[in-house]
Amino acid sequence: MTAPVRLLDLQGELGLYRAAALAALERVVDSQVFIMGPEVAAFERELGEYADLPPAVGVSSGTDALLVALMALGIGPGDEVLTSPFTFFATAGAVARLGARPVFVDIDPATFNLTEAGVRAGLTPATRAVIPVHLFGQLCDLGRFVDEAGRPAIIEDAAQALGATLRGRMTGHFGEMSTLSFFPSKNLGGFGDGGAVLTRDEKLRERLSVLRLHGSKPKYFHHFVGGNFRLDALQAAVLRVKLPLLDELSARRQANAARYDALFAGSGLVDRGLVVPPTCLPDAGHVYNQYVIRSPDRDALARALGEAGVETAIYYPRPLHLQPCFGDLGYGPGDFPEAERACAEVLALPVHPLLTEADQARVVGAIAAHHKL
Repeated sequence: MTAPVRLLDLQGELGLYRAAALAALERVVDSQVFIMGPEVAAFERELGEYADLPPAVGVSSGTDALLVALMALGIGPGDEVLTSPFTFFATAGAVARLGARPVFVDIDPATFNLTEAGVRAGLTPATRAVIPVHLFGQLCDLGRFVDEAGRPAIIEDAAQALGATLRGRMTGHFGEMSTLSFFPSKNLGGFGDGGAVLTRDEKLRERLSVLRLHGSKPKYFHHFVGGNFRLDALQAAVLRVKLPLLDELSARRQANAARYDALFAGSGLVDRGLVVPPTCLPDAGHVYNQYVIRSPDRDALARALGEAGVETAIYYPRPLHLQPCFGDLGYGPGDFPEAERACAEVLALPVHPLLTEADQARVVGAIAAHHKL
């Protein structure tokens, strides 16, 4: 029986760093310092250096990174936060948890990201922050809005885009803060949950550092209400091992994406409008946390690929403005047509670093066979 083409190959990737990761875990176990401590501090420093920024603030998850970033800005009831309806739930969920209102604007159909024009059109006097999502591994380009005086705060949701670049700059350079996730399936993934916030603002960094410790500094003296948002030392130790591998693994993903592009171009699928490959902006370095195509018969194609032994995923099947929990926001079908159309058409194909040329030929061949090409 032919082995399936996996959407992810985390076990295979483990072989690249297994011994070093186990040694790092053993180091933490022997130290018995599991909460904060030198491993977390070292990872924060190394991550900041990687992004050409001050040390990061390690937190417990990508969701908590968004939450604590909003808390650091004092976002709460009466405030509006502008973001995308086509993203993982946490982006808007963190806003709602603080009693603020998520306000959605539609996406660019080519990149799936927000646009400068869309953001400007969605601003109101109540807008306190904008969360551009760097979806699927490509940085969101908000153009001149980023450098405009008096604009609302920008929190970059870079959960899927660590290592991506736009005009030579990484995430963390396009707003007040950038939030990261180290969920195991991310390009830099840990052995469980983890996250971080990057910022160039020392006052914000200090506030983030205190908020993650229940708002206390020193211990038991609480300046404001925070939370238990600490990054686990075991996760930090593993991430320190994996961070030096990130650029190489991202380069493999980029090579796989380029190969898909060439295979699709030569298959006739693109010319016939049966597949739309992802778009990479000029002057951008897309790191392809996912390689997401569009297909007008996405559901049938996903079933056919599954029957052919190719794993796929749908990110995301329902836009946020149509989620039942956001029904009180007053949105309805047709309000954000590009996001809704994307939810009906997108399909993520395997693009992990260990994917082979034969695997990719099999994937594209199965798509062509489904369309009888």
